Amino acid sequence: MTRIGAIEGGGTKFVVAVGTPDGQVGETETFPTTTPEETMDRTVQFFKDKGVDAIGFGSFGPVDLNPASATYGHIAKTPKPHWSGYDVVGHLKRHINVPIGFDTDVNGAALGEATYGAAKGLSSCLYITVGTGIGAGAVVEGKLVHGLTHPEMGHIFVKRHPEDTYAGKCPYHQDCLEGLAAGPAIEARWGVKAYELGEDHKAWEFQTYYLAQALMNYILTMSPEKIILGGGVSKQLHLFPRIREEVKRLLNGYVQHPAVLDTDSGYIVPPGLEDRAGITGALALGMQALKQQ
Repeated sequence: MTRIGAIEGGGTKFVVAVGTPDGQVGETETFPTTTPEETMDRTVQFFKDKGVDAIGFGSFGPVDLNPASATYGHIAKTPKPHWSGYDVVGHLKRHINVPIGFDTDVNGAALGEATYGAAKGLSSCLYITVGTGIGAGAVVEGKLVHGLTHPEMGHIFVKRHPEDTYAGKCPYHQDCLEGLAAGPAIEARWGVKAYELGEDHKAWEFQTYYLAQALMNYILTMSPEKIILGGGVSKQLHLFPRIREEVKRLLNGYVQHPAVLDTDSGYIVPPGLEDRAGITGALALGMQALKQQ
């Protein structure tokens, strides 16, 4: 039986697992993200006796995804101490001789949702995570979107809510989407974590305002067949009907498609894979690497 290794490499924790081609995740281990050497050694140790045929690795970014680049498989410049420039794919290859599929964690989650989850059977989808940061991955015509680097859709600029006086928290752009709508911005603005806020709190009006603008921009740019909104903040399920209505209002009839016009169409949805989107997405990256070999 084919066995696929999966790595969901986050800035706070790593999740490693072994699964099967049908998307079933089996034995799993979670450990903190410490130094790259210690974290990657622990990852290698987990897989050494598992007999995997390929490994998929969805990593926090930014990362170098260009196979022709001398630094392919490296973490690019990051605020995470010690990780900038580290060759994570090379570390794996020195110890485990199998095909390795490598991408960003959000691209992996997008592929996972397209392969096994809410966008299964569709040729395109967008996966957005709203948590400690905001990131997005995209599948277009069945392929993950790459370019000069990889999409960084969490850092687009959006109009500021007329009542929002918060300066923004992004260290690079201050009041970009992530700077205004990620979890740390919510906590800094209101003094408590997002999950502590009631459903009628003003925070959710702001959140709807910012996320709906972003989704409108993504719809007009890529026209995805499904939008999947994940991450901790998106577990606030009361946000979904608000965001759908606001997206429809912002588009103002310009996109004449039932998915947008009917706010009950299931176009903007939570992850079909729930909290397993990241690790199942890594599994999909591993399957993709095995097929490409």
